[in-house]
Amino acid sequence: MQIKRTEFLRFFKFAFFSASAGLIELGSFSLLHELAGFPYWPCYLLALVLSIVWNFTLNRRFTFHSAANIPLAMLKVAGYYAVFTPLSTLLGNYLVETIGWNAYLTTGLNMLLNFSTEFLFQRFLVFRKSLDSAKKQGKPTRLR
Repeated sequence: MQIKRTEFLRFFKFAFFSASAGLIELGSFSLLHELAGFPYWPCYLLALVLSIVWNFTLNRRFTFHSAANIPLAMLKVAGYYAVFTPLSTLLGNYLVETIGWNAYLTTGLNMLLNFSTEFLFQRFLVFRKSLDSAKKQGKPTRLR
């Protein structure tokens, strides 16, 4: 029962931090799209990068409590985004610029896809072996 509770709390924290990263992504996307008038793909790409940095930093420390080698973990996440980013950018640009989909709907769908696949990737591949290692080493995980 404790494992189910722990994993539920872990998913809840990931969802909370991802929602904050989503606000950063939507805010920066909106500023670039509406105020600067950039085409879809640079708006999406820059907004995605900002949310990745925010999300990785918070989730490594507070959701997965990992004391693992940070550069190695970042490299693994970069591998995920080396696949996800071009696919979602090209598909999103095609849907918005060619087919005429709403840019915000397209970005929202990309965000949902990113949320679900990134949780699984980070939980079971990036932090699998170092899960809760910061707690075991007695390192603080509270916000200061």
